Amino acid sequence: MAKKRREISETDGLSPVETDVKSGDRDSQLLKEAQHSIGGSTRMSLLILASIFACSAFVMYLVYRNFPELSDDEMQKIKIPKDMDDAKALGTVLSKYKDTFYTQVLVAYFATYIFLQTFAIPGSIFLSILSGYLYPFPLALFLVCLCSGLGASFCYMLSYLVGRPVVYKYLTERAQKWSQQVDKHRDHLINYIIFLRITPFLPNWFINITSPVINVPLGVFFVGTFLGVAPPSFVAINAGTTLYKLTTAGEAVSWNSLAVLGILAVLSILPVCFQKKLQQKLE
Repeated sequence: MAKKRREISETDGLSPVETDVKSGDRDSQLLKEAQHSIGGSTRMSLLILASIFACSAFVMYLVYRNFPELSDDEMQKIKIPKDMDDAKALGTVLSKYKDTFYTQVLVAYFATYIFLQTFAIPGSIFLSILSGYLYPFPLALFLVCLCSGLGASFCYMLSYLVGRPVVYKYLTERAQKWSQQVDKHRDHLINYIIFLRITPFLPNWFINITSPVINVPLGVFFVGTFLGVAPPSFVAINAGTTLYKLTTAGEAVSWNSLAVLGILAVLSILPVCFQKKLQQKLE
């Protein structure tokens, strides 16, 4: 009680700005204290994360063991694409077996995409392009949005369970700055998440691993991700229909598609602006 009285007395007479600054300093101090207090658990968290990764990799191995028998040349092409040539080669093999082994190919695609998203492994952009080549547009778009939403949510849960020490140790300052931004948009968080997914202001991996630390609800996180990845995925999937004409992933994005993404980003943030203006008028 005495401590609370001291805190209240310290804030008496301060302007709202000074109070916010003082609160921000206190939050910063709490993050620093947390960073020091859990320093010893960072190694344990990394060990648990490595174990989960190994188990997930084994599941991926079982998925590919269920694949139809492939020739030696085709087996060399079954790998996570690192560039457009890899995506083309993988698309050639999958399109050959897609009709006969529809379920196996779909499950393998689904599992691979979620695996990459869960552990923030590069390559999902090529799988998005590949989906436009393998499947009808509505199914491809739903698949990419669902895989992105689930994979990002699994990454969120991993960070919630074992990633906090890592975030506190290596990303304290960046997490604190983003926490302040999230607090400003707490009343319209879904729109803010959608906006971040459309625009390249923050890396997706950073959003995924810091969201549970700064108390972004999982449901809001999933919905915002599912809807937010749709516009960029629309561009990638559309490019997948002409996969073999592409030589780099950059060619999948034209000036027209960039303009569309910009418009959608503005539209996603408009409700926030209108809400703020309405609140100001009511006050």
